[in-house]
Amino acid sequence: MDPNAFSAAFPATLAPLLAALLAYVIGSLSFAVIVSRVMGLHDPRSYGSGNPGATNVLRSGSKLAAALTLLLDGLKAYVPLWWVQAYGAAFGLGGGTWAAVAMAAFLGHLFPVFFRFKGGKGVATAIGASFGIHPLLGVATGLTWLIIAYFFRYSSLAALVAAVFTPVYYLLCDGIAWRSEPAVALVLAAMAALLLWRHSANIGRLVRGTEPRIGSKS
Repeated sequence: MDPNAFSAAFPATLAPLLAALLAYVIGSLSFAVIVSRVMGLHDPRSYGSGNPGATNVLRSGSKLAAALTLLLDGLKAYVPLWWVQAYGAAFGLGGGTWAAVAMAAFLGHLFPVFFRFKGGKGVATAIGASFGIHPLLGVATGLTWLIIAYFFRYSSLAALVAAVFTPVYYLLCDGIAWRSEPAVALVLAAMAALLLWRHSANIGRLVRGTEPRIGSKS
């Protein structure tokens, strides 16, 4: 349907709520579980860390399943944000809606309605949201994760560092690569705080030196 024709008949006040709701539903698709089922692998919630995420799927021994999980978990935040930026103007959707959509997709991953509200930690989805907000922000966030993961071999440590630096990158590049929106900056900070909270057990293991490294099967 043509967005302009639809917007004329759709109440403008409901458009942001609908966009956020759809983003949450898409975010609730736990691709670690879905990909594992389709490929005949064990449920990622039943081994390793028990986290339905790409790093734990990698412990199954299937790099393809882990790569697909990583890609799809990122796309479920990127695609709704891309749609809002491409077509949202017809519905009067601005930066505030971008922030709501990013947060809704992220919360969908953490608390998926299709999986009894027990989801993953949100690293790939947060990176996907960063790409959706601006490609350069996504590159900066992704490279931060890759650099830390490469040198230290801890996915959790890479996630924590990338999460903390993402809102910093967003604010530092205001007026250089993009125009920062206060609502988006607030959501990025909230996502970072939630990522830190979801990784509280990992932080404890990192301190004790018992955190599994990337590629570990245990």
